[in-house]
Amino acid sequence: MTTENGGSARRSRLVWLLAAQTTSMVLLGLWVTHVAVGHWPLTLEGRLSQAFATHRSPVGNGLTAGLSLLASTEGIVGVTLVCVAALLALPSAPRWAEAVFLGASVAVQSAVFLVVTVFVERPRPDVPQLDGAPPTSSFPSGHVGASVALYGGLATLVLSRTRGPWRYLTAGVLLLVPPAVGLSRVYRGMHHPSDVLGGLLNGAATLLVLGSVFLAGHGADGGRAPKGASGGGARAVPAQPGRPPLTGGRRGGGRAVVVRHPHGCPDELADEVRARLHRHGFTAQRWTSTTVDRPGGSLAEECAAGGVDLVVVCGGDGTVRVCADVVAGTGIPLVLVPCGTGNLLARNLDLSSDPATALDEALAGGDFGIDVGRVEGDGLRPTRFTVMAGAGFDAAMVRDASPVLKARLGWAAYALSAARHLRDPRMRLSLRLDGGRRIRRRARMVVIGNVGSLQAGLELLPRARPDSGRLEVVLFDPRGAAGWLAAAAHLAVRVVRRPAAAPAAGGPDGSVSVAAGSLEYFSAGRIEVRFARAQDREVDGDTMSRGARLTVDTEPGALRIRLPRAPGAASAATAAALSGVPDRTSRTAPTAHL
Repeated sequence: MTTENGGSARRSRLVWLLAAQTTSMVLLGLWVTHVAVGHWPLTLEGRLSQAFATHRSPVGNGLTAGLSLLASTEGIVGVTLVCVAALLALPSAPRWAEAVFLGASVAVQSAVFLVVTVFVERPRPDVPQLDGAPPTSSFPSGHVGASVALYGGLATLVLSRTRGPWRYLTAGVLLLVPPAVGLSRVYRGMHHPSDVLGGLLNGAATLLVLGSVFLAGHGADGGRAPKGASGGGARAVPAQPGRPPLTGGRRGGGRAVVVRHPHGCPDELADEVRARLHRHGFTAQRWTSTTVDRPGGSLAEECAAGGVDLVVVCGGDGTVRVCADVVAGTGIPLVLVPCGTGNLLARNLDLSSDPATALDEALAGGDFGIDVGRVEGDGLRPTRFTVMAGAGFDAAMVRDASPVLKARLGWAAYALSAARHLRDPRMRLSLRLDGGRRIRRRARMVVIGNVGSLQAGLELLPRARPDSGRLEVVLFDPRGAAGWLAAAAHLAVRVVRRPAAAPAAGGPDGSVSVAAGSLEYFSAGRIEVRFARAQDREVDGDTMSRGARLTVDTEPGALRIRLPRAPGAASAATAAALSGVPDRTSRTAPTAHL
């Protein structure tokens, strides 16, 4: 799907939502003027308007005159123009999405108001009126609707785009303006209370509709527009297979939260990261370090407080996993500074092995949506992963890898640990793919992957793509020395990117077997694994508790990540040809999630 098609889909969605809002407001107005007439509580409206008119005072007249002026056409237009200009003139970066949201909310609310007054004709209250009234219906209150769109919109931006306890007080003051305007309009004899309620509903509905398009999910661009919108020479974010592209292209500036693993990211690298973020406009930086008890530092609290434009992860796959679990589905982009032992996600996304260079290139790139897996099981709380989850041989290998050797040898420490488990017993397990029938197998290892390449370019899951909307499964079951040699030879062939010698055979259950039966592949959006007895389990290189179950679901496009280029340059067909594994598994189209 192209960027143009994605924009067309958003425009179509906006049109339908506004049509539904307008129709609902018209029906509500007709109900008030034709169905509810003479029924409680509308029978109280005349007496309430008369009571306000009877008890008017010079002080009340002055206060309500000021509120009416604040919500008048001139007042609303003036304040809106000032706020939009201020958003576009911010020194860090123009806030295009927020400016469009605010200006469009005021304009759209007024348009809906005018359409409703064409179909709904309601006279104003039968009391002396203190203001001049245009020849429009009393329902809904245009002053109230406009004040909700403007001051409610400003409150929305304060809560979603700023930080600190003061934002709640500021938003509260802004949200008091519309009801105060509504009270003043009833006091001055310009509207019935139900007209004020109609104005509040119209303004609130407008904010919900436009906020869902410009501020939420992939409609929001983190507070910044494409540089092309300001004449800066944009590079559009490329489209991804099966998913609409994210808006925004290259961006710079804003508030960044940096999650630092203190061992993986030494002080020299931290200083370099800080300086390069500053050069890209991220002058407001909040740093938090990981600990054993808080592997994501204070990231969850920072994101909950709002105003986060970018999350930078300085660590390995374990730290990335914890941070991805926090930001997935929020629309906040993630940037990787790979400085762990394996850095498998960074490798599969073709990032530079040099942490500072990887950061620089990503910040100059665009935002892309990649899938995440969500895994749970007995004794394993639900958590997301970006690389792989597994049980058996690989989990034991991860568990027993020496921390000292990992620090000195890097990923080679895992190879030494693996040698200790070559003679581990096979597991009895069953698989259920996308709710289908159970497939019973024996294996030494089961791996469920969102990406497929290990260290040194070894492709364990050759068809895995981080944006496919599916997860790939491999069962590893070499039997005896011949089985281990056959599996090793098959995997070695992939390193040099030559097709396998023999074609794979597809089984009746949709599986694909290669390397004398030592490797068997499956593909699904939901995978349920049950073991005959509790097994070691790992998620993105972190050892989890032993257990007899793993249930993994795909969350397509849930993680927004900033990259120098689209993930997975090679097509699935090319990857299958290179690996010698034919595409015989059953697949469905991935679902757009952003």
